[in-house]
Amino acid sequence: MTDDTTEELSYEDARAELVEVVRQLEAGGTTLEESLALWERGEALATTCQGWLDGARARLEAALDDEDDGDDQG
Repeated sequence: MTDDTTEELSYEDARAELVEVVRQLEAGGTTLEESLALWERGEALATTCQGWLDGARARLEAALDDEDDGDDQG
């Protein structure tokens, strides 16, 4: 696992690490404390991924709105 910060991760890096966290949790064999730490890291990574997706959605909606505004003028 990497450090506790996730803000500077790209979407792809956060998603890849999240996949690995889920794999480790599903595999089992960890202590309760390790499982809780993995879960917390997974939550942080999921939040980071959702932030990236929300930002992309907002940019797409803004671009579509701009396109619609341009159509109204023509």
